Amino acid sequence: MTNCRMSILYKPFEVFAEDDQVCRQFAQQQIGQGAANAQNQGLGTAVAGTAIGTAAGALIGRSGGGAATGAGVGLIAGSAIGAGETDRSSRGLQRRYDIAYEQCMYSKGNQVPGYVYQNTPPPPRNR
Repeated sequence: MTNCRMSILYKPFEVFAEDDQVCRQFAQQQIGQGAANAQNQGLGTAVAGTAIGTAAGALIGRSGGGAATGAGVGLIAGSAIGAGETDRSSRGLQRRYDIAYEQCMYSKGNQVPGYVYQNTPPPPRNR
């Protein structure tokens, strides 16, 4: 049996840093204006919740206090819903960014962390 050697090419840090910058820009281009859109959508939901709460409070309450209470409840509910939507959008954007960055770095010859598939044996059969 012959002794095989695997040659691994190491890049200077400066080259890796250049690859990193290029890939960060590439990944940012892939998600586009999605981050700003996600934040604006969350703000819009909070504003809409406040408006709906004000209208509901005015309809339900007979005095001016009902509208104020409805606006407060609408603001809180709308903000909570908006925050949830923003969080959900942000996670999707982060995933798209990560995938684009990893693909770019890999294409430039860099090693990227990945998932290791572990083959687990099936459970024993009952006899």
